[in-house]
Amino acid sequence: YVCSTWGNNHFKTFDGDIYQFPGICEYNFASDCRESYKEFSVHIQRALNSNNHPEIQYILLTIKDFTVYLRPKLVVVDEQIVKTPYYSSEMIIESNDIYSKVYAKLGLILIWNQEDALMVELDSKFNNHTCGLCGDYNGLPIYNEFINGDVNYNSITYGNLQKINKPNARCEDPDETQAISSCNEHRDECERLLNSSAFADCQFRLNLEMYIQACMQDKCACNGNEDSFCLCSTISEYSRQCSHAGGRPGEWRTQDFC
Repeated sequence: YVCSTWGNNHFKTFDGDIYQFPGICEYNFASDCRESYKEFSVHIQRALNSNNHPEIQYILLTIKDFTVYLRPKLVVVDEQIVKTPYYSSEMIIESNDIYSKVYAKLGLILIWNQEDALMVELDSKFNNHTCGLCGDYNGLPIYNEFINGDVNYNSITYGNLQKINKPNARCEDPDETQAISSCNEHRDECERLLNSSAFADCQFRLNLEMYIQACMQDKCACNGNEDSFCLCSTISEYSRQCSHAGGRPGEWRTQDFC
């Protein structure tokens, strides 16, 4: 029941599809999309940082009638800057130098590392009721996100469809014909990293192959430049998701690695 985004434009839907989408606009990440009263929405604004890596600049969260605006080290509720921990009848918000977390009573948990990585966990009562980059949460990978009736979308077309249209937005849609090519190299290295003894408690909790594929994409995208963002973001995500699933990853960072 977890949707996430991290690192080099990776997204994982509630239904388990992992795809890459390089858009730098404001997007519907996950929302209640029933026609009548919508219980929540999560919008994200992405941009490239000074190192040319994608990051989330802010998150706009609505929970029933509350509006929460999150930036690194800043929490605004209904247009008032608030101190954390913040408590209301509908939610708890925690924030420190490393994470912002929102626990909403209606069945949503949001965790953001204030950089590239965002995770939303959603109660199963929202099955088949969501839309956005996180998909429709119907339990079927591919269907109704990338295959909708007779239409096949690539990941960039799908991502562009989730853009929030704002009159003064300065951002270009990524070119839908430039779908990110798959990468078949570096499997051995990615398997070695993700199968390390530090992750012994993780392998049965998560779909390891998804993270191997994401790691391979990262290695190809880096073209041999070993900046830490390349590899560390997917391994960090694997470690985070393992912890979230109840696992206990060991110490995998070293002086020389990440």
